[in-house]
Amino acid sequence: MSTVSVRNVWKTYDGQVVLERINIEVGEHAFISLVGPSGCGKTTFLRMLLSQEVPCKGEILLDGAPLAPEPTPERGVVFQRYSVFPHLTVLDNVALGLEAERSPLLGRTFGSTRREILARSREMLDHVGLHGAADKYPAQLSGGMQQRLAIAQTLVKRPTLLLLDEPFGALDPGIRTDMHHLMRRLFDETGMTVFMVTHDLREAFQLGTRVLAFDRYRTREEEREVYGATIMFDIPLERDQRRRDAEREVAARFSSSHASQDDLARDSESHAGFPLGTTRRSPALAGGH
Repeated sequence: MSTVSVRNVWKTYDGQVVLERINIEVGEHAFISLVGPSGCGKTTFLRMLLSQEVPCKGEILLDGAPLAPEPTPERGVVFQRYSVFPHLTVLDNVALGLEAERSPLLGRTFGSTRREILARSREMLDHVGLHGAADKYPAQLSGGMQQRLAIAQTLVKRPTLLLLDEPFGALDPGIRTDMHHLMRRLFDETGMTVFMVTHDLREAFQLGTRVLAFDRYRTREEEREVYGATIMFDIPLERDQRRRDAEREVAARFSSSHASQDDLARDSESHAGFPLGTTRRSPALAGGH
């Protein structure tokens, strides 16, 4: 399990502000869903958590220490596009990361070490429901099975922080529902902390224990380079009714996609008690627990 602290983080590209004043504290065993319009910096934020991008200002702490400058084993990542190796069997795909870790020069282990790695890999395949596919190749798997394989590749290294970038976006609805059940079960069993980027609000609210909604509060053309996106809603999810209320609120916020400048002006004024660039609690949850 990992804790994450994000303190006054900013990110710019070629002088254009993408993210600004990002401040959050995430405790152990939290499932954070990241939502918002396209281009609002969700994936950029995820890449900063992975150390593929570096904040221009502010800091990110993992378990109280600054992030390492490069991706590390305690941070696993699953992308929408499957990161599987077509020339390796399902079992070898899962074992590869462990073998590279144990034998960085050869990328191959032998004897008791390899037997241990294969046993651990088979156990992970059991966890994700691929116990009968160990000897198959990725091309022989369905889309849902390939995504299960990608998840197994990541979880076999036992990360404490899992980063998901629209991992189920390309799946059919039925398969996606199965993957939701799997992801929730793995989250409960492993105790890891999860950050997931998604454009599916229902998915965000079904899986998350907390939803962070990113958006720009200034959208005029002359303001876009000066003002970036920030966290407009920070919604803890506990009870079913509050989940439904909060989901409707966020959906209403983003469905109009910045309907008018007057709406934006009123929205900015409504933040008088919630300084822009900091998180705020959804009014749907203001009634307490």
